[in-house]
Amino acid sequence: MDELRQAIVEEIPRLRRYARALLRDRDAADDLVQDSLERALSRMESWAIGDSPHRWLLTIMHHLFVDQSRRAKRHVQAVTAMPKAIDAIATPPPQVDKLASREVLLALQQLRPEWRSALALVAVEGLSYADAANALGIGAGTLASRIARGREELRSILDDVARSVTEAVEK
Repeated sequence: MDELRQAIVEEIPRLRRYARALLRDRDAADDLVQDSLERALSRMESWAIGDSPHRWLLTIMHHLFVDQSRRAKRHVQAVTAMPKAIDAIATPPPQVDKLASREVLLALQQLRPEWRSALALVAVEGLSYADAANALGIGAGTLASRIARGREELRSILDDVARSVTEAVEK
């Protein structure tokens, strides 16, 4: 079990990255990571030897995220609301690549949560479709559909951003 504990510790940066892809609020993402680690450590006996700790932890995190989202909807809370403070203190990056990355991240946050989580697991975390589907508890076909719809919506959002930038420059 010490090896599993060490593997869990090594996964923390990847868990944080996935949580931040799911949630716009850094504090809420850190809370989700904390809750996921707490649950993983309290249920280490449920981990199947030979199974990927990364996939096991992502599954735990995804289930917690879904539970929290459902709870928030029942209480009419905006779990994924971007804090206004970020916009107030944010400055545009000087490099074009950073600006493009920010646009993609902001566009990603506008996607439906199920599309965003599917895209984040495959595109950001690098999981295979089978592993991502397993982590989300859905079929591979459903995952592929969510990824396709998410990519299509992402392209549409980014096209709108590009159009508005072009119009602003032309004025």
